[in-house]
Amino acid sequence: MSTASLVFSGGGPVSEATRGKVLTAAAELDYAGPDPRARSLRRGRSGVIAVVIEERVIDAFRDPVAIAFLDGIGQEISDSGAALLLVPDAGGGHTSLESAAMDAVVLVGCSPHVDRAVQTARRRGVPVVSLGGTPFADVPAVELDDREATATLAGHLRDLGHRRVATVTLPLGPERRRDRLTAEAVAAATVRTAVERLAGARSVFPDMDGVVAASSRVEEGRVAGRELLAAPDRPTAVLAQSDLLAAGVILAAEELGLSVPGDLSVVGFDGIRIDTVVPHDLTTMVQPAADQGRAAAALAIARIDGQDVASEHFRSEFHRGGTTAPPRG
Repeated sequence: MSTASLVFSGGGPVSEATRGKVLTAAAELDYAGPDPRARSLRRGRSGVIAVVIEERVIDAFRDPVAIAFLDGIGQEISDSGAALLLVPDAGGGHTSLESAAMDAVVLVGCSPHVDRAVQTARRRGVPVVSLGGTPFADVPAVELDDREATATLAGHLRDLGHRRVATVTLPLGPERRRDRLTAEAVAAATVRTAVERLAGARSVFPDMDGVVAASSRVEEGRVAGRELLAAPDRPTAVLAQSDLLAAGVILAAEELGLSVPGDLSVVGFDGIRIDTVVPHDLTTMVQPAADQGRAAAALAIARIDGQDVASEHFRSEFHRGGTTAPPRG
């Protein structure tokens, strides 16, 4: 290897005097150093880990949970010296996953298109890690206790004395359409997180009814909340599958003249700060989103190095806030 290459790579013993001469000469020639693409070819690696998100980038950065996932992934990848490539996957057409240079793929979220992404990575011989669970036995995953955690929330409402409890779920499938929670919709559901959280809630309230939201947004929760609370036999409690949806339900209740938790108890899931939207201390399950992101990135790095890895499991923590109370009457 030439002295210049050693200086730019930092990969060998070079005196400070020699290093200074090489850098001075490079500056005079406007030379920035060896082409990193050539270095990648020699190493057989790109130095890039792709992170596939299930929606548009602008939407992902509006979701505090997605931001926490990405922050954890970014911290771990940065510490390893690798770069991060964001690949939005809304379910149609060509994506960077088919062609971009990458050493591993981290699938973030509960996309129903995870099978397509896994098959693409397999064809390319790129190792895959899933953040949010996966139906593939050979794909290591970072998983959360969605079912058990939601059962804890439902049990809390039951113990307070609630019997008429409704839910606002995350999207159940790729169409992301707002709809009533019907048996047909549940049978056709492909989004693991929503299905697991619903199963946890129904383990306590088997006949739980509700609304399927089109996205995890405050406005979606508000629309769903108004629909649920306008019924003559309105629920005394609503279990929302995300804190943002719960915030929307609270707004809907207040617009209808109902107090929280006096007239309506509301619980969420995630443990994010929503005081800028609704100034309530929300009863929720707090998930360690950043830690999950770091774990997923660490698994991806280990797979790049040829290590055998196992899935990792995280637990949520119950937080009793001020949005739940016994039903009136």
